[in-house]
Amino acid sequence: MQKIKIGVLREEKNPPDKRVPLTPLICSDLLRKYPNVEIYVQPSKIRCYTDDEYTSFGVPLKEDVSDCDILMGVKEVPSDKLIPGKKYFFFSHTIKKQPHNQKLMKALIEKKIQMIDYETLTDKNNNRIIGFGRYAGVVGAYNGILGYGLKYDLFRLKPAHLCRDRAEMEEELKRVKLPNIKIALTGGGRVANGVIETLSALRIRKVTPEEFLMASFREPVYCQLNPRDYVERPDDHNFDLNDFFKHPEHFVSRFKPFTKVTDLYISSHFWDPRAPRMFEKTDLKEKDFHISVIADITCDIDGSVPTTIRPTTITQPFYGYNILSDKEDLPFNKDTICIMAVDNLPCELPRDASDDFGKDLTERALPSLIENDTDKIIERATICKEGKLTESFNYLSDYAYS
Repeated sequence: MQKIKIGVLREEKNPPDKRVPLTPLICSDLLRKYPNVEIYVQPSKIRCYTDDEYTSFGVPLKEDVSDCDILMGVKEVPSDKLIPGKKYFFFSHTIKKQPHNQKLMKALIEKKIQMIDYETLTDKNNNRIIGFGRYAGVVGAYNGILGYGLKYDLFRLKPAHLCRDRAEMEEELKRVKLPNIKIALTGGGRVANGVIETLSALRIRKVTPEEFLMASFREPVYCQLNPRDYVERPDDHNFDLNDFFKHPEHFVSRFKPFTKVTDLYISSHFWDPRAPRMFEKTDLKEKDFHISVIADITCDIDGSVPTTIRPTTITQPFYGYNILSDKEDLPFNKDTICIMAVDNLPCELPRDASDDFGKDLTERALPSLIENDTDKIIERATICKEGKLTESFNYLSDYAYS
């Protein structure tokens, strides 16, 4: 069998990211399963797993990884650090023609790199098979609860990024005593499932959208809203999900009744810019608009949640949206809605998020790379190779070659 050398890169984008694509234990498991694989790790002082943790699992450190066949990181590799002719795995943030990464896209072409973006790894039905979405949901929901506690001076939790891991974060949740509030969650994918994991750790009961709107409860409850619950065609009340995906511009929001009974809103749905917003800024001024805390995990600026006017940071996760002035204000003032819009939530629990991501990567993608790509997972995910865009990504031509 052909020898395959994998290099785990040090994260060099600024601000630095502590996550890793492969944890020490996962590296050890791979080495045991595939005798033809060698793994080397670039030393790093900021990584969530220390150099010593890797070496204790038998994974050697190596500064110069230029002899590795495959190089794996998390965030974008700086253009001047790219080694020509290699296979790279990382989140390139180029497939939507992001202007700030055009230089990177050009460098990938010029250096004849095979670029495999985690975001483009899909199954034969074009469903994404890997990502950090679950932990965005886990942490985003925690931050929403944390923000609600601060706004009403109910409890104070240790921020997730100051917890060693998820286990410590969930110990913090045991201190939470919520009043009989109502929490609305939009979304049905990996992010929403992460949200539900945190709400379940709090033992918050799930109710139907109808119960949520009509009934009163003596305990905190939440409901999960899918597209049929929050959008509709004004001319046809027989909801068709495929129609919504294809023509979201034909739909209008039906979320307004939920704004009148919801205390904490957690947004974790995918939003197409052609789709309606959940609510409009004019709705905020209505006397019965009830939402006081919004955890916008999707973090589309001026998108489906119009109060999200900027992203927030891990160390400063909240700001206030003043409903009288329509401007940013202090997060916990009387006339403000508390907004949480951290755009890199999985970084708050980097060890757990990395472990979850690495397991998916080794189960769903690496066998296609190490053994054979019979399902064409790697082929479909390759953005460019040998100095050219692949056929599926030719739409990037003006971005990559201009």
